[in-house]
Amino acid sequence: MVHVKDPVQERNEVLCRLDLAAAHLEASLNALLIADSGASLVYAVKGARDRDGVAAVPGGVVLFEGKVTAGRPCAFGADEQCARIVLTAMKFDPLMRSAATISFSENVLEVFRAMLMECIPVDQNRKSPAISTMDWSVASCCNDGVPDIIYEGGGNKKNGYMHIFGEDPVVVANNIIICSNRI
Repeated sequence: MVHVKDPVQERNEVLCRLDLAAAHLEASLNALLIADSGASLVYAVKGARDRDGVAAVPGGVVLFEGKVTAGRPCAFGADEQCARIVLTAMKFDPLMRSAATISFSENVLEVFRAMLMECIPVDQNRKSPAISTMDWSVASCCNDGVPDIIYEGGGNKKNGYMHIFGEDPVVVANNIIICSNRI
């Protein structure tokens, strides 16, 4: 007999795990990883198909008066852009239900590589005009499954970004914290 989880219970568990991950980031993240626009963190329910199935830290993780702070309480549908990132990744691997977006830097990229994480760059020369940039950038990097990190270095007066993926937001947050402690 297959046990089916109550949808309300699953949504509550998603919110609890996301809140725990946000608290870890708030307590331990190096402020150098926070861009002016903040960092995003999301976690989707199993089989999510739209942003209503993806919980986020409202307003993201930001730098406020010199301290890293995370919006509370976490909520479903609170970050459409990062929700699209994880929903696209889930099309390639349904277990990759969590994602974070942080500011790109070469130093951070080298630390993630030293942590033996798979880091795939977005090739803007291959962009398809028929697909939204966000969906295309994730999909174009998932040929052999979802990598640990998808990044674009920026340039041309454009800020770079890094999307960090994982099955659980606490794992994603811990990878970011480990990286931030090595900078």
